[in-house]
Amino acid sequence: MFELIEEYQLLSAFWMTIKLAAFSAVISLVVGTVVAIMRLSPVKIFQSVGTAYVTLLRNTPLTLIVILCSLGIWGQLNIDLASRESSTFLVDNNFRWAVAGLSAYHAAFVCEALRSGVNTIPLGQAEAARSIGLTFAQSMRQVILPQAFRGAITPLGNVLIALTKNTTVVAAIGVAETAYRMKALAEFEPALLMVGFAIVALGFVILTLPMGMLTSYLSGRLAVKR
Repeated sequence: MFELIEEYQLLSAFWMTIKLAAFSAVISLVVGTVVAIMRLSPVKIFQSVGTAYVTLLRNTPLTLIVILCSLGIWGQLNIDLASRESSTFLVDNNFRWAVAGLSAYHAAFVCEALRSGVNTIPLGQAEAARSIGLTFAQSMRQVILPQAFRGAITPLGNVLIALTKNTTVVAAIGVAETAYRMKALAEFEPALLMVGFAIVALGFVILTLPMGMLTSYLSGRLAVKR
């Protein structure tokens, strides 16, 4: 088993999965928060743009989004996310476009998770914020979003777990994560395919189980008391 892990570089593949999940999680959290604010904004055009983003991205297959980033935006429009002078140009460029696709897709789910957190906040708090003279931006920053994040810990944790598992999709554009290595294993070592599947499955359990446990702990610890 250890020889199999070494030969097909499964440890480096899981490290690639961790990097994809980490970068995509941070970017999707930022983008999703901005989109959530747009959807909650009193300005109609911002509401429309936010709603359109969530509706379009959430209902588009992730594989299509990732391939569009690579073959469409990079392949057809020649927009690079890495220096062509670099010896690792293709690897870096594919990785960054994979992160872009994963982030754009999961930002829609982060937005909806935050909106579910906002729905847990009594309406009177927003009215109180306005009554003491806070602007929309100030009330969102000081009153609404801090409570929304605490109320949305569980759905945000679920989005992170889904994101980690969805990193396997980027094998479609040649990023050497676990699914990409599994493809090579299935091609050259079909007799050991079940062993390979067991290793990958165990690896994802090791990655996602602590996330679920931490989410449950934080949800109980940081829940807004009513």
